[in-house]
Amino acid sequence: MPKILMPLGDATETLDTFYPVFRLPEDGYEVVVAGPEARLYHTVLHEIPPDSGVPWDITQERPSYFIEATVAFRDVKSDEYAGLFVSGGRAPEYLRYDQDLLRLTREIHAAGKPIACLCHGIEILSAAGVIAGKTVTTVAKCAMDAEQGGAMYVDEDVVIDGQFVTGRGYAENTVVVAKFIRLLKSDTAK
Repeated sequence: MPKILMPLGDATETLDTFYPVFRLPEDGYEVVVAGPEARLYHTVLHEIPPDSGVPWDITQERPSYFIEATVAFRDVKSDEYAGLFVSGGRAPEYLRYDQDLLRLTREIHAAGKPIACLCHGIEILSAAGVIAGKTVTTVAKCAMDAEQGGAMYVDEDVVIDGQFVTGRGYAENTVVVAKFIRLLKSDTAK
């Protein structure tokens, strides 16, 4: 079964993460969750509360489920993976400094393998230097991160550019995962 690498850390967004974790195996892909260390991580829910008495200009963060990383970034061999799925949440804010993760991202990119990314995950792709010259989307508050990585940000739900499929956030999960699977299958057919 081909493997998909999913990097994450504490404060990974729940829906960005769990939907692909459960959906990709339905199409024959094993999702391998990796983190800075092999351990249990906290996921979080991010949303602007619709009925808040005091309005929020940014997303509110609440604790959610746990997820286990079975391998540390430093122990991952990129050539064992068919693709990379980068979820969002606050985790990418600190994961983008992990040199092992950046190395893996660059290696998977250089091999021409499909890469899917939701929401704040763009911070990792930008830090790895793999989106320069690409058109991407992300949550609006991360547009600057995409642009600082040399990409052109567009305000669309989902964008495909070469080996990349990017989406704003969890609301685009089904489309992002479907297009990622299509890229994986076309890549495998070569």
